[in-house]
Amino acid sequence: MLTIYNTLTRKKEEFKPLHPGVVNMYVCGPTVYNYIHIGNARSAIAFDTVRRYLEFKGYKVNYVSNFTDVDDKMIKEANAEGITVPQLADKFIKAFMEDTTAINIEPATMHPRATENIPEIIAFVQKLIDNGYAYESDGDVYYRARKFAHYGQLSGQSIDDLEVGASEHVSEDEIGKKEDPMDFALWKAAKPGEINWESPWGKGRPGWHIECSVMSTKYLGDTLDIHAGGQDLEFPHHENEIAQSEAATGKPFVRYWMHNGFVTIGKDNEKMSKSLHNFITVHDIIKTVDPQVLRFFMATTQYRRPIQYSDANLTDAKNNLNHIQTAYDNLTYREKDAAAGNDEAVDKQLADFTDRFITAMDDDINVQNGIAVVYELVKAANTYAQRPTVKQGALQAYKDKLAQLISIFGIKLVAQDNEIDDDKIKALIEERNEARRNKDFARSDQIRDELKKQGIILEDTPQGTRYKKE
Repeated sequence: MLTIYNTLTRKKEEFKPLHPGVVNMYVCGPTVYNYIHIGNARSAIAFDTVRRYLEFKGYKVNYVSNFTDVDDKMIKEANAEGITVPQLADKFIKAFMEDTTAINIEPATMHPRATENIPEIIAFVQKLIDNGYAYESDGDVYYRARKFAHYGQLSGQSIDDLEVGASEHVSEDEIGKKEDPMDFALWKAAKPGEINWESPWGKGRPGWHIECSVMSTKYLGDTLDIHAGGQDLEFPHHENEIAQSEAATGKPFVRYWMHNGFVTIGKDNEKMSKSLHNFITVHDIIKTVDPQVLRFFMATTQYRRPIQYSDANLTDAKNNLNHIQTAYDNLTYREKDAAAGNDEAVDKQLADFTDRFITAMDDDINVQNGIAVVYELVKAANTYAQRPTVKQGALQAYKDKLAQLISIFGIKLVAQDNEIDDDKIKALIEERNEARRNKDFARSDQIRDELKKQGIILEDTPQGTRYKKE
């Protein structure tokens, strides 16, 4: 039984989608004014992993993740670069797709842009006005937060406490426009020179929160199965989405809210963010770090827990991933001398590993316990590969199971190309084999060290000497 921790109720709940066999899932995407940093990537990786597990469980997942392609930050950055807001958006949407492809994030079923949905946003805002939840003020449109009875429920805060914080952040310009400091913008009147669209309230552009309410309900229906994003979005973004959406539709907006933990950095475990200027972009890190290692590092921590980014933790991830790949290679190597047929004991063992993996992952997508099962599977595979006699079907079964389970973490296992075309290296390997036969271990070790300097790793097995590229 799959359970998910629901941020709204603050407890784990049995997962039951609105429509059997189908999951409608919305994940807040980036504001595309810069390259994504690994804190942004954490959310994309975490919920891509959730999606992959749901698909493994047999669900059809309709996965929508938006691009916020117009807002204050984008206008400021576009002006700084001397380009238009759409040009800036195109530049960084392209970069986002390249970076997320590198870390093996499946493309969303749909990646809508806010600017592609302006008529729907205007209609949604008008409906909120008609329902008495919003009002126009000097070209801006605001939402009456106090009118929504459950405002603050997601973030677990009372509206009076929220008002104190809101009052500190209301500008002088807004004080004269808002009925209440808690009210938030649905539509913003355009300032001179800003990108804008015509609306019943004059030229302007959408507020941030309204975009996701419109795009999620447009493409997935009035009630979503899962809405996900970073913990920093709980308030005000997701709180405001609930208020807007339910006021407009009269239906529950989301069945299960999922929020991922932060990526921290430094000895003080400071949250990584652009505002703190302590971030590392995916675009930069994958120039020096294998994208699969970055993916594995981030996908193997349970989504609600924080991740501490450090070189040491990346190295640990690299070593663990190498162990898994080596086990896969060990199985591949033994195929050349395997006997025909299957092994019932192996089939039974793999069925048990699968059951244990599902049990671990069904507990709120507990990837840490899930990967622990994979490590046990690796150990079993290595033990089998060292047997004097192995079966072809059993080797393939181990390989298939390893590839299947690790793919849920976004990792692709493929047989490594260790063919060597260099005749000099081949001659050295043969010379070492001859030295071993003659018990000339000094020369054998010398050749091993020499080959290692050239990136060739030797491994002596009962089936002979193996080699692989480092």
